[in-house]
Amino acid sequence: MTSAPDRPVIGVLALQGDVREHVAALRAEGADPRPVRRPEELADVDGIVLPGGESTTMAKLAGRFGLLEPLRAAVGSGLPAYGTCAGMILLADRLLDAPPDQATVGGLDVTVRRNAFGRQVDSFESRVELAGLDGGPLTAVFIRAPWVEDAGNGVEVLGRVVGGPADGRIVAVRQRNVVATSFHPELTGDRRVHALFVDIVRRRLAERAGADAGDERGLSS
Repeated sequence: MTSAPDRPVIGVLALQGDVREHVAALRAEGADPRPVRRPEELADVDGIVLPGGESTTMAKLAGRFGLLEPLRAAVGSGLPAYGTCAGMILLADRLLDAPPDQATVGGLDVTVRRNAFGRQVDSFESRVELAGLDGGPLTAVFIRAPWVEDAGNGVEVLGRVVGGPADGRIVAVRQRNVVATSFHPELTGDRRVHALFVDIVRRRLAERAGADAGDERGLSS
């Protein structure tokens, strides 16, 4: 896939969860969002969003639709990925409080605890300041949310909870082209995290275009 860097094609895993909200946020940030349900659709995107939903259901459906292994291979090969809530769980290399057979896509050297903030009735909003985002703290919506129990040396911690019983818990991380948040920015109208991800995708496209141009110059010299 060789999209124009100014309008990257970004897929949204559309098996279950809040797909429409991510599509709207990505489109508003200048991307060309497309639902991804089949392996062949994954080949046509420059980045992928794994939305919130129910992580065990999403993993099972991804396996049933033949998407799990292609997703693992694509993310492992550098495809930019952004996961929110259940998407963070799917991108984690390790899980706590998960069914023993729960599969993940992986890509983030983190241990994530499922449902760390409690059940649906314990959902809440909080202000979270994310490293690298201008404009001050954003409103974070947590719905049966996970948190990152620990992160590897190559993982940048972007945001933590401030105050309350979960003070200091990690709720936003980045490792190279992979970003994950415990919360749902797609539900608040604050598109700064989506803008960050779209920028990551654009930068990767620009780097690949530059490398291809260099190869062509080398061949013609």
